[in-house]
Amino acid sequence: MSAAPDHTPVMTRPPLALRLEPWLPVLLLPLLVLAGWLAIPSASSWLTLTISGLAMGMMIFVIASGMTLIFGLMDIINFGHGAFISFGAFAGVSVLIWLSALTGAPSLLLNLLALLAAVLAAMAFTGALGWGFERVIIRPVYGSHLKQILVTMGGLIVAEQLIQVIWGPREIHIARPEMLKGAVTVMGATLEKYRLVAVATGLVVFLAMRAVLRGTRIGLIVRAGVENREMVQAMGYRINRVFIAVFIAGSALAGLGGVMWALYQEMITAHMGNEIMVLVFIVVIIGGLGSVEGAFIGALMVGLLQNYVAFLEPKAALISNIGLMVAILMWRPQGMSPVIRV
Repeated sequence: MSAAPDHTPVMTRPPLALRLEPWLPVLLLPLLVLAGWLAIPSASSWLTLTISGLAMGMMIFVIASGMTLIFGLMDIINFGHGAFISFGAFAGVSVLIWLSALTGAPSLLLNLLALLAAVLAAMAFTGALGWGFERVIIRPVYGSHLKQILVTMGGLIVAEQLIQVIWGPREIHIARPEMLKGAVTVMGATLEKYRLVAVATGLVVFLAMRAVLRGTRIGLIVRAGVENREMVQAMGYRINRVFIAVFIAGSALAGLGGVMWALYQEMITAHMGNEIMVLVFIVVIIGGLGSVEGAFIGALMVGLLQNYVAFLEPKAALISNIGLMVAILMWRPQGMSPVIRV
């Protein structure tokens, strides 16, 4: 029996650093939470800030998830995304005011039914607006980023003026549903009930989006379209219809996020969407184009970091997330988990 030749390939395991590389973005979250625990002297304060940061991050993720799909699949820089946030907030709050008998009732079930009605109305309204926005504003400027920035920014300005015409120029203060007011105490930490609901809602949205994108045919088409639009079109799929569906879904998610953010701040203004867009763009950039998972991780990091830094050094909170974006891009110029490789 002859011996194996010397050139027979030997199977070797890749280095540990290479095996851990895909998981490094996920590991950043527990490391950030650990850093907050070490920096904040009180355990109850750390727990309160952590839940608050997770709630803030979940709401930003809901808004950013739609935008990262639009940006990744359609290659559209949509500054008008903030308009859908504001319209969603005003539409949802209008429904909550109309259903004040349910929101003021001492029943969690009735409160949640009113909140669900407000969310569905906001998503339907902003989804319809997204359909019209894509046909009238976006479609003529496909392929030109400069024109997209100009026309979508103009659309945002017009939308803010329309909100002031319809709902008035003044800010509107709102109250949360009766059973979502107040807080619960856990291990000495004060946790607001609404923020716990926001964490659960954001997690449900993430799991639902991930299931659709990874477990359904339409999700497969969307993911394939993000990586190679021409190939998907050559296989006979009408990618333009997929574009429209994704834009409507992204706009509806912005409406959902607008309602959540309105109840988080307990106040709405015509320019509230424009204000939060800075954080949304940071999340989309550091997460990676077209990546829902990257947007999820990025949004949680942004929410946690802002709350930790605001507690430790309030003046530094404004620049903390910009510093996070710079650090992530120096480490991974394409974002933490990009779908598009450039």
